[in-house]
Amino acid sequence: MNLDTFVFMSISGTIDSIKMILSQGRLNDAYALLRKYFDSTIINVYTNLYLNDHFSWDNLIVEQIEDWRSGKQTMPEYRIISKYIHESKKTEYITTLLRQDNRYRRIRERCNDHTHYNFYRHVVFNINEIHNPKRVQALNQFQEDLIAIFIQHLSYSFCLNDHYMMSSDYIDYLDAGMVPVEGSQYWVSPFVQKVFDDYIKKYRPEIASAIKERTAMELQ
Repeated sequence: MNLDTFVFMSISGTIDSIKMILSQGRLNDAYALLRKYFDSTIINVYTNLYLNDHFSWDNLIVEQIEDWRSGKQTMPEYRIISKYIHESKKTEYITTLLRQDNRYRRIRERCNDHTHYNFYRHVVFNINEIHNPKRVQALNQFQEDLIAIFIQHLSYSFCLNDHYMMSSDYIDYLDAGMVPVEGSQYWVSPFVQKVFDDYIKKYRPEIASAIKERTAMELQ
């Protein structure tokens, strides 16, 4: 079964929750959910990479992932799955670009600071009844962090499962009893191209170029 369907729906729910909490001025709580969002995306990348490494016709059921899915075993801790991703040759070109600075370490530190009240200043970001002169600056930082996590998740997803970018045209031809246009299996869905342009290409052009160079999909 495709685990990603429900994982993506759950992640979408987390983003909706972040939006709702921010609308109430609870930035501190929003960062706690941002940490959950970060972890969820890394788990999703790990499960896809692990399946990619271990699934075969001789091993149709990948035990670790199936045990997690069925509730027999918990997911390994963040440090272990992060190390697995970062040491993989399959994701090396994405990892190298993502880790050329310390932005993702700093994001996790900010998430932890807000979640655990590591500093008193984080307490006031959950109070919407008082004027906080640093609120706008903090909201701008939160936006940057959210976009960075989104780009990381999308970049790894396109690296491991570039067919996720595929438009429906190829299947639409088959469903209509027609012969698909040659090469249409490599056409990219318009909404995927838009997200690619609006986020990866805009904020991390070097990652956009690397993905385009390595995928068979017709990204613009």
